[in-house]
Amino acid sequence: MTNYYIVKIFLLATLSFVVTMLWTPALTHILYKYKLGKQIRDEKTAPVFYKFHKEKKGTPTMGGVLIWLTTLAFAVTFFILSELFNGIFTDLNFLSRKETLLPLGALVASAIVGLIDDLFDILRLGHNGGGLRMRHRFIIYAIIAIVGAWWFFFKLEWTTLYVPFYGNFELGLWYIPFFIFVIVATAFSVNETDGLDGLAGGALLFSFAAFSAIAFAKGRYDLASFCAVIIGALLAFLWFNINPARFIMGDTGAMSLGVTLGVIAMLTDASLLLPLIGLIFVIESLSVIVQWLSKLLRKKKIFISSPIHHHLQAIGWSEPKIVMRFWVISGVSAVLGLILFLLDRS
Repeated sequence: MTNYYIVKIFLLATLSFVVTMLWTPALTHILYKYKLGKQIRDEKTAPVFYKFHKEKKGTPTMGGVLIWLTTLAFAVTFFILSELFNGIFTDLNFLSRKETLLPLGALVASAIVGLIDDLFDILRLGHNGGGLRMRHRFIIYAIIAIVGAWWFFFKLEWTTLYVPFYGNFELGLWYIPFFIFVIVATAFSVNETDGLDGLAGGALLFSFAAFSAIAFAKGRYDLASFCAVIIGALLAFLWFNINPARFIMGDTGAMSLGVTLGVIAMLTDASLLLPLIGLIFVIESLSVIVQWLSKLLRKKKIFISSPIHHHLQAIGWSEPKIVMRFWVISGVSAVLGLILFLLDRS
């Protein structure tokens, strides 16, 4: 039976990759035809950023649609076909109320919000014509997280936090703010990482792969399959997103995948492993926070520019070098997270 689920997971990942590759040209045509390109900060407000990214002005955004729309299409299609026909379609169905309904809902809801933010940026609406302010994004992250926290606490009756090598720790009502913090922090961190061609996509790939393995080890095969579909779509996205990017992920991808990664970490009871598995996201967000605090308290910068990948560009690292090295760190940290998970289970 284990081999059956392994085949299902790898088959879904492969199908997701193939299907995403097949419909990417259609999306690319639309993005370029209607000039749905990203605006960048001008030289006066962000001189370092402008220096290294001015040639990217107009690069189509909203490439994250590839990932969440493919995942949604797979979930809905195989569910409907499994209801109508027996056999292979039933085997490939991974939509279940217990395991995948919540992360799928979080993925789609946050993706739509991110899509609106991307459109604001394209149309030069919102704050300085650059879409939603960061505080407004935080509010949106929080609203989505509150819905998820309500579901976990009142519907699933989860009140404990699993601490590796210790066991369950009772949080009671504190589970709600903890859940909200995990989702908001993850969404913010992924959003900050999405700044170089292929950077966020590659880091997310390793993170979702790690949590797919964790879900599989816990017998949550639908959730592992859900992660596999995202992985397949992410691989196809990266095919076109590596430097020089044909298009970029946009908030519709970064926001939705960040929220979903946080939800999956909570569903697998592995939230305390998330900072290690997604170490690059932690480093990126910490660099932004440290820079902000330094400017607030010391009236001076620590980094030439933040997040830290922009600082590395400013000191002479090439974009591909930064991305590849961050991918290496992401792969190693994801494996270390899996090692701790397996040691804890043994």
